[in-house]
Amino acid sequence: MFRRLLSSSSFCLAILYLHCVFAGRTSSSQSRLGYNNDDSTLNNPPLFSLHRKLVEIPSISGNEHDVGEFLASYLEAHQFTVEKQRVAPFGRESSSQKPRHNLLAYPSGSPPNASRVLLTSHLDVVPPYIPYTYNSSSHQIAGRGVIDDKACVAAQVTAAISLLYSNAISPSSLALLFVVGEEIGGDGMRAFSASPHPAYSSVIFGEPTELKLVAGHKGNIAFTVSAKGKSAHSGYPWLGKNANSMLIPALLALDNLQLPFSDKYGDSTLNIGKMVGGEASNVIPASAHADIQVRVAAEKPEVSQRLIVNAVKEVDEDLEVDFWSKGYGPVEIDHDVAGFETQTVNFGTDIPWLDGDHKRYLYGPGSILDAHSDHEHVSVEDLEEAVEGYKRLVLAAIKN
Repeated sequence: MFRRLLSSSSFCLAILYLHCVFAGRTSSSQSRLGYNNDDSTLNNPPLFSLHRKLVEIPSISGNEHDVGEFLASYLEAHQFTVEKQRVAPFGRESSSQKPRHNLLAYPSGSPPNASRVLLTSHLDVVPPYIPYTYNSSSHQIAGRGVIDDKACVAAQVTAAISLLYSNAISPSSLALLFVVGEEIGGDGMRAFSASPHPAYSSVIFGEPTELKLVAGHKGNIAFTVSAKGKSAHSGYPWLGKNANSMLIPALLALDNLQLPFSDKYGDSTLNIGKMVGGEASNVIPASAHADIQVRVAAEKPEVSQRLIVNAVKEVDEDLEVDFWSKGYGPVEIDHDVAGFETQTVNFGTDIPWLDGDHKRYLYGPGSILDAHSDHEHVSVEDLEEAVEGYKRLVLAAIKN
């Protein structure tokens, strides 16, 4: 359940003050959001300073507390009411683990259930932490999360403040939601969806889409295949049962399995992402397992799940297949706003986890091909353009 952290004061006066402060920090040689080749300027204009601070705070999935506290304070300072929703710990809970929260924000003084449009992105990133750096020659910003998804967070917040200050929208028409856990199965968005929340007419999700509107993305199935053997001395293998030898043929069968195809999304793809088995080279392994993920291009997830189970059981009836969740099939996404290029993507998002009869859009700066990598980077230009893109999407969503 959410709890309110801030009550109203004068939204417009506060935004006018902040606008004047930030305007005073820019010069005529800078772009509309204050960029120039001097690294120090990225600390000043609101978009870049917010983005930098978000990236500098580590927030690997399960450890989003600190970045959430910073962002809540930032939004409060910009006259938003912020409500926190506690989300269950990821993995084993310990006394030293800080609580993690979703953040729902709306302009102070506005009714909390009045918002028609929701801007949302996620606060967590994949490991490992990579420090923030800026290349003044290429105008590229690098580091973990500079694209996925802190570029979207910074651009959405900046776009919202700009729209509200300019009186382009009513304060009661827009809300912001920043969730935890997107990279680990969407536990943050699932928690928000399961709690009482407003019925939005449109939700604009932030992910790296190369500044294109996404017309749909593949579905997702995640599962584990497990083998139970019997340990023994490796010099006497007939006294044991090798769990690795049980598992490997099944993985080969899955690697060659034909899964559903569609013209829109192409082939379904299967990735054997992690394998664990055995204790030492001189011990017959008693257990082994593999974690696997499928990007589903067609049909309901149950179709692919049946094919997976049949393929494994044909190799060895003693192998176990455990699906992490019910999964989901391909996700169709609205893309009816003029002036944007469109595409389909293969990655998953929080979109299927948010229940409701709303239009859903997916948009953001940067390329998914750079996300999750050791060279994750985004250009200053893309960050600036994303702000304008989110503003256009919000205005179109309110109009429609």
